[in-house]
Amino acid sequence: MKGIMLWSLGLALSGTVGGLAQSKTMNNSTNATDIAVLGGGCFWCTEAVFKMLPGVKSVTSGYAGGTKEEPTYKEVCSGLTGQAEVIQVEFDPKVISYEKLLETFWQAHDPTTLNRQGPDEGSQYRSLILYRDAAQKAAAEKSKAQAQKGFRGVIVTQIQPLTHFYKAEGYHQDFYRNNRHHPYCRAVIQPKVEKMEKQLQAAHD
Repeated sequence: MKGIMLWSLGLALSGTVGGLAQSKTMNNSTNATDIAVLGGGCFWCTEAVFKMLPGVKSVTSGYAGGTKEEPTYKEVCSGLTGQAEVIQVEFDPKVISYEKLLETFWQAHDPTTLNRQGPDEGSQYRSLILYRDAAQKAAAEKSKAQAQKGFRGVIVTQIQPLTHFYKAEGYHQDFYRNNRHHPYCRAVIQPKVEKMEKQLQAAHD
């Protein structure tokens, strides 16, 4: 639904912000930071939520988990590339751990719905954790088992190795911040952001 509703917006902006997706290696973080790659439905939503977390240095929207190299948004929306909408989170492990990021991940979306998050439906919106090494794999599997206790439905989140992360087109980056009055942002993303604001405030009280 999101892809159909906003494809025209992408076409309008792609010429000025670099419409083609760019590949990005996983070695761009500094020695003081680490990387997590997560898929929890629309990357506009997860990007907005994870940007709020103390210790998170940057969040980049992109595509991963499929076979198509350098996929475009239109190709990913077709469901034929195998790619999912994901975010690449660069974080300072001295401030926030990978395990804490995963706790937020379970809270930020519904991991019990297969290939769907709210109004967005398709395999590109599947719940997905892409691990970079054995330690992240073990942490993800442990976190999933713990999170299951809080859900009635079975968690369908996939846990698989990261092969490539492809940065999404420029108009997808910081989408919520740049388009707060867009109907999708107001109806879907804003409630998630407000929920996270309350949780962060409660943690400091």
